[in-house]
Amino acid sequence: MSAETPVCQLLERQDADYRGWWWVAPPRDAWLEGGEGRLISADLAVRQAWQARGREAVSPFVEDSSLQGPGAVLFWPKAHALGEWWLLWLCANLPEGTLLQLIGEHQGGIKRVLKVLAALGLGCRKVDSARRCTLFETRTARLALPPEAVWTQFTAEGIAEGLTLASHPGVFGHGKLDEGTLLLLEQLPAQLPAGEVLDMGCGDGILAAWMAREGRDVTAVDVSTFAVEATRRTLRANELAGEVLESDVYSALKGETAQEGKRFDAIISNPPFHLERAIDYGPAARLIQQAPEHLKPGGRLVLVANAFLPYAEPLERAFGGFEVLADNGRFRVYAATRR
Repeated sequence: MSAETPVCQLLERQDADYRGWWWVAPPRDAWLEGGEGRLISADLAVRQAWQARGREAVSPFVEDSSLQGPGAVLFWPKAHALGEWWLLWLCANLPEGTLLQLIGEHQGGIKRVLKVLAALGLGCRKVDSARRCTLFETRTARLALPPEAVWTQFTAEGIAEGLTLASHPGVFGHGKLDEGTLLLLEQLPAQLPAGEVLDMGCGDGILAAWMAREGRDVTAVDVSTFAVEATRRTLRANELAGEVLESDVYSALKGETAQEGKRFDAIISNPPFHLERAIDYGPAARLIQQAPEHLKPGGRLVLVANAFLPYAEPLERAFGGFEVLADNGRFRVYAATRR
């Protein structure tokens, strides 16, 4: 099978033996998933796709993160600070001197990698360039800056004032409170029932922490390992309780049958709609479509979205009706009730 994405098409033409190599934070690509090598990804959905093919796939937050292998290929992310964290993590967890290739699209800023590597004291050579992508090569080295140093904290304002939030590059709203999330939070005092609540797509944990502080029994899920770890750190920093799980939408909440899955009094979400630079409505569509299965009778789904996003129709189909709680021109807060 031929490569589907530009970065993998560039790799496909390399005269290199990638058996035993680690593919780090790659996109979904059938050529990659059906070929050689092993996966490291913070995206649960990507790991599950590899595991379904019987391929080795691990999270960067595994307990024993000492990795062995002839080399690794890092797919440079849109968030450059996240790419820098991956470099620090790989240098800390791969044997010193391991071959490390870095690949990315020009519009994603791969050429800036040269300055990043130079700042870290790592040498670099250009291997190949095609399809508006470039492939560089370096070797791992022991660096003075540990990966843990990239984690930061900041204090929320407004209705969430007093909460300390953990933040990591690549987590939604890194280092700041998102405007849409703030609009959603402002509606919750009048909308949030007592009992069990689900924060779907928890990010840095702001919604989970606020709801836990309000006395709710909180479950928080996210497909991103970085977000799951950030939410756990946020809850700990504020001495709040909550269950935090890696989940591709509702995947971690389902029992053997639909009736056995956990049900909630409310589902609260600021769902993502971007996958790197592309718009992806898939997770939000599943969130809305399957929400009634995970709500108790009378349970509420409350979500915020950019005003241009087409969520009215799926809400109507899933719930038979909905209401708009707030609309500031940029963001819109929707609510729907399971009958």
